[in-house]
Amino acid sequence: MSDSRAAAQYRAHFDFTLRFANGGGLTGEGFRLDVPSADVAEPELELLLVRHLGLALVDTVSLTGLRIVEEPHRGSRDVEVPVARTTRVVDLSHPIRAGLVTYPGLPAPTITPHLTREDSRAKYAPGTEFAIDVLSMVGNTGTYLDSPFHRYAEGPDLAGLALETLVGLPAEVFHLTDAAERGIRPATLADRDVRGAAVLLHTGWDRHFGTPEYATGSPFLTEAGARWLIDAGAALVGIDSLNIDDTESGGERPAHTLLLGAGIHVVEHLTNLGALPPRGARFTAAPPAVEGFGTFPVRAFAELPA
Repeated sequence: MSDSRAAAQYRAHFDFTLRFANGGGLTGEGFRLDVPSADVAEPELELLLVRHLGLALVDTVSLTGLRIVEEPHRGSRDVEVPVARTTRVVDLSHPIRAGLVTYPGLPAPTITPHLTREDSRAKYAPGTEFAIDVLSMVGNTGTYLDSPFHRYAEGPDLAGLALETLVGLPAEVFHLTDAAERGIRPATLADRDVRGAAVLLHTGWDRHFGTPEYATGSPFLTEAGARWLIDAGAALVGIDSLNIDDTESGGERPAHTLLLGAGIHVVEHLTNLGALPPRGARFTAAPPAVEGFGTFPVRAFAELPA
């Protein structure tokens, strides 16, 4: 299997003034829009802007300060996202190791031998040996998935989750590394159809994973953002930061409460989301089927189609 990569991607930076045929207008400053190529013509760009904003009865569009910049697409409407033409699997999980601190205050995992290779030699034929180890950890370790049972005693536990809600979900990736605010609100998400999708929030906070900086100031999904995703029909929501909720606002956890109450899975501590296009990937995060357990690490990954 060859390893051909996606073509270069471009975005237009500009200000605009827009007038409607039936009166009124709209202006924008510092607007950014995905474009199909570096030599996109201005009339085509004007039409892309109108379609991206979902406007009707537009009379005139005027663009100023136009620049075409090579940078990754963010998912603008009606712009095809170029992806590799061969199937690739992108690992989105943090490795688990003894002593790993995922969430401050929770115990780190320990790994101890149950049967060493040396001791196993007495149990098997010459030249045959095995190692059997004991892993002790809380479910909230590494990259993990929350089932409704994590929040609600009557909710489905890990064994009660349907595999079709965990495997091969269409991924809608929101690249938010340049966001000015910590809280992710509905307006940031509203330009996409996320029904049945894994909504993956790429904040870039995973760069701090395993350091003291990871514990404070992390991005999160607002209560209003969680409500919007529920109404929009998302199947799963993942984030690459400390928590999908704001842990610095007190003990309330509205995103967990709302999403898990609606049967929407939550995956926290993702990584490497910057390697994914805004759409076109398939996301998988399946935990073991443990009865009476609400949270467990997953080997989360995305597949980019051929």
